[in-house]
Amino acid sequence: MKTELDIKNTRILQIMVDNRYRVFRHAVLLLASLFVICFTNWQADYHGAYKYYRITCVYGILLLMCYMNMAVLVPLFFFKDRYLLYMGLLALQVFLCLHLLDALLHNYVSIGPFLHGSEPDTDKRGFYEGFVTVVPIILVTTMIKLFQRWTRDNGRIAELTTIALRTELNDLKNQINPHFLFNMLNGIKSLIRTDPEKATLIIVKLSEFLRYQIYENNDEKTSLRAELTFLSNFLSLEMTRRDNLSVEINIPTEPQVLNGVYVPPNLFTTFVENAVKHSVDISEGKACIKIELSLKEDHLYFSCANSKDPSFTPSDYKHSGLGLANIKRRLTLLYDNTYTLDVLNTTDQFSITLQLPL
Repeated sequence: MKTELDIKNTRILQIMVDNRYRVFRHAVLLLASLFVICFTNWQADYHGAYKYYRITCVYGILLLMCYMNMAVLVPLFFFKDRYLLYMGLLALQVFLCLHLLDALLHNYVSIGPFLHGSEPDTDKRGFYEGFVTVVPIILVTTMIKLFQRWTRDNGRIAELTTIALRTELNDLKNQINPHFLFNMLNGIKSLIRTDPEKATLIIVKLSEFLRYQIYENNDEKTSLRAELTFLSNFLSLEMTRRDNLSVEINIPTEPQVLNGVYVPPNLFTTFVENAVKHSVDISEGKACIKIELSLKEDHLYFSCANSKDPSFTPSDYKHSGLGLANIKRRLTLLYDNTYTLDVLNTTDQFSITLQLPL
């Protein structure tokens, strides 16, 4: 939630950068320049037509230098890292424009009358004083252009970072799905030879399972109820395929709780899929998987534990850690350092405990 200070800062940045306020920015520059010229003491010694002529000349020359700096010098030299050349050309521009101003003022036909009766000493308001005064004023416009470019570049960098983050998350998500599908198809392949009817039933359930994956799983977040239903269907498939597998799921039963919590899709799939794969018992003994989920205050706690046969080695041992590495990377991208993942691997059990902020 933005604070009042944040909103004000955002509005100021929009006025400074957004093209919608371009006319307003130029109007402010024009009025500010005119105010500085009209309400300083440098023209106090003059009155009459010559005073207004002098203000007009100084105002016009100052705007000429400012806009030449913003339109030509800054884009062509300063923004291309040619700083020495930029400073040299800026000094040359000020030098020539001050000489032009001096010529315009001294060529005025009816010089005077002056407030004190005589033309003021030009040495007091000489060329060098004007040079030292004008250069900082022009450099203010350089700072404005630099700030505008910095703000726009930061916006583009933030947008590119967001796009890259979404792309990486999608890549990780797409790596998880084929990994799961590969294991399921391998199981169906073995069942086709031993129990074709059960294989057919699993294929039907798998099609319903994949429908969720393809059509209902494309949002950035999904309800916790939908995610748990997805996992339940997955485990039902495995229990249909494996007679010696028992599953225990302990989750909140209140519909309003489950529907009101949203999590990234497929966040728990890798843990459950790994539990299914590593719970295989080569002696065909009883394998078990236990899943618990609870909500406490503003955190979600998820744990998944599976029995483990010390003699069992997965056929894809080389890539067996791929899913867990991917989910760790995905959790880091989604939650930065606000999540906790504990992994416990013993001789006869493998378990994970995940804590997420809501």
